Amino acid sequence: MKAKVYVTLKPGVLDPQGKAIHHSVELLGFENIRDLRQGKYFEIAFDAELPEADARQAAENIAGNVLANPVIEDYRVEIVS
Repeated sequence: MKAKVYVTLKPGVLDPQGKAIHHSVELLGFENIRDLRQGKYFEIAFDAELPEADARQAAENIAGNVLANPVIEDYRVEIVS
Protein backbone atom coordinates (compact mmCIF):
# COMPACT_ATOMS: atom_id res chain seq x y z
CA MET A 1 0.00 0.00 0.00
CA LYS A 2 1.21 3.46 -0.84
CA ALA A 3 0.29 6.97 0.25
CA LYS A 4 0.75 9.82 -2.20
CA VAL A 5 1.18 13.18 -0.49
CA TYR A 6 0.86 16.46 -2.40
CA VAL A 7 2.09 19.60 -0.62
CA THR A 8 1.27 23.02 -2.07
CA LEU A 9 1.57 26.58 -0.94
CA LYS A 10 -1.61 28.08 0.46
CA PRO A 11 -3.41 30.58 -1.76
CA GLY A 12 -1.97 34.05 -1.27
CA VAL A 13 1.49 32.84 -0.21
CA LEU A 14 4.17 34.25 -2.49
CA ASP A 15 5.85 31.63 -4.69
CA PRO A 16 9.12 33.01 -6.11
CA GLN A 17 10.18 29.61 -7.45
CA GLY A 18 6.85 29.24 -9.24
CA LYS A 19 7.27 32.74 -10.72
CA ALA A 20 10.76 31.85 -11.99
CA ILE A 21 9.44 28.63 -13.56
CA HIS A 22 6.53 30.56 -15.10
CA HIS A 23 8.97 33.03 -16.64
CA SER A 24 11.15 30.21 -18.03
CA VAL A 25 8.12 28.49 -19.54
CA GLU A 26 7.12 31.73 -21.27
CA LEU A 27 10.64 32.11 -22.65
CA LEU A 28 10.28 28.65 -24.18
CA GLY A 29 7.29 29.92 -26.13
CA PHE A 30 4.41 28.60 -24.05
CA GLU A 31 1.69 31.21 -23.98
CA ASN A 32 -1.64 31.73 -22.26
CA ILE A 33 -0.39 30.48 -18.89
CA ARG A 34 -2.07 32.65 -16.29
CA ASP A 35 -0.21 31.27 -13.25
CA LEU A 36 2.20 28.51 -12.31
CA ARG A 37 2.91 27.40 -8.74
CA GLN A 38 5.34 24.78 -7.53
CA GLY A 39 4.78 22.12 -4.91
CA LYS A 40 6.19 18.91 -3.48
CA TYR A 41 5.21 15.28 -4.00
CA PHE A 42 6.00 12.36 -1.68
CA GLU A 43 5.30 8.62 -1.78
CA ILE A 44 5.16 6.64 1.45
CA ALA A 45 5.17 2.83 1.13
CA PHE A 46 3.46 0.92 3.93
CA ASP A 47 3.45 -2.79 4.73
CA ALA A 48 0.72 -4.56 2.77
CA GLU A 49 -0.96 -5.93 5.90
CA LEU A 50 -1.52 -2.47 7.42
CA PRO A 51 -5.23 -1.56 7.28
CA GLU A 52 -6.02 1.30 4.90
CA ALA A 53 -7.47 3.47 7.68
CA ASP A 54 -4.24 3.12 9.69
CA ALA A 55 -2.11 3.91 6.63
CA ARG A 56 -4.20 7.02 5.94
CA GLN A 57 -3.91 8.18 9.55
CA ALA A 58 -0.15 7.62 9.55
CA ALA A 59 0.27 9.47 6.24
CA GLU A 60 -1.88 12.36 7.50
CA ASN A 61 0.25 12.60 10.65
CA ILE A 62 3.52 12.46 8.68
CA ALA A 63 2.29 15.07 6.19
CA GLY A 64 0.99 17.43 8.86
CA ASN A 65 3.96 17.14 11.20
CA VAL A 66 6.94 16.61 8.90
CA LEU A 67 6.31 17.13 5.18
CA ALA A 68 4.26 20.33 5.20
CA ASN A 69 4.63 23.64 7.00
CA PRO A 70 1.03 24.19 8.19
CA VAL A 71 1.53 27.96 8.36
CA ILE A 72 2.11 28.36 4.61
CA GLU A 73 1.32 24.98 3.02
CA ASP A 74 -1.67 22.71 2.45
CA TYR A 75 -1.44 18.98 1.81
CA ARG A 76 -3.56 16.22 0.34
CA VAL A 77 -3.17 12.48 0.94
CA GLU A 78 -4.24 9.72 -1.45
CA ILE A 79 -4.04 6.02 -0.56
CA VAL A 80 -3.30 3.59 -3.39
CA SER A 81 -3.51 -0.17 -2.90
